[in-house]
Amino acid sequence: MRKVLATSLVFCVALILSTGLLPAQDSKDKSKRPSPPATATLDLGGGKSVSIDYSSPRVKGRKIYGDLVPYGKVWRLGANEATTLVTTADLNVGGTTVPAGTYTLFATPDKDKWTLIISKKTGEWGTQYPGSSEDLARIDMKASQLPSPVENFTISFDKSGTGGTLNVDWETIRASVPVAKK
Repeated sequence: MRKVLATSLVFCVALILSTGLLPAQDSKDKSKRPSPPATATLDLGGGKSVSIDYSSPRVKGRKIYGDLVPYGKVWRLGANEATTLVTTADLNVGGTTVPAGTYTLFATPDKDKWTLIISKKTGEWGTQYPGSSEDLARIDMKASQLPSPVENFTISFDKSGTGGTLNVDWETIRASVPVAKK
């Protein structure tokens, strides 16, 4: 009797797991999302660094700039949770001082240039721009055409000296701004 009961119990558990009635163990695995998490890091030397955590959406055949991401409107600069910048050193970003700390990044894309918005407010979900009263800075970014389309939204740094260039690449556009240790 115990053997039949144990076999029935194993069968029921297997049936529940195969039908998806219980959450899968990797359901919290953010790498399985359609816009998986990514990080860009810039080593500033002397143990100081800048890192940007973001989620990377895909083009998937869509028109991005001027459509999915409208020109002239604040955009969350990625997907899912808000894009965060953490710097352990004071920075010069496009001529603007950014003190060491944690910030949320937004942007206002336009055809010829972008505006990078560094917000003092952190912890919000990506779509909730807290308003200009929370802005630490608004910094012009150069917008240029990429030589070939980029499927995955990508934030990266090109290192040079004690800083580098922050690049935002997606679809056919690169927005960039110089970043250096102050």
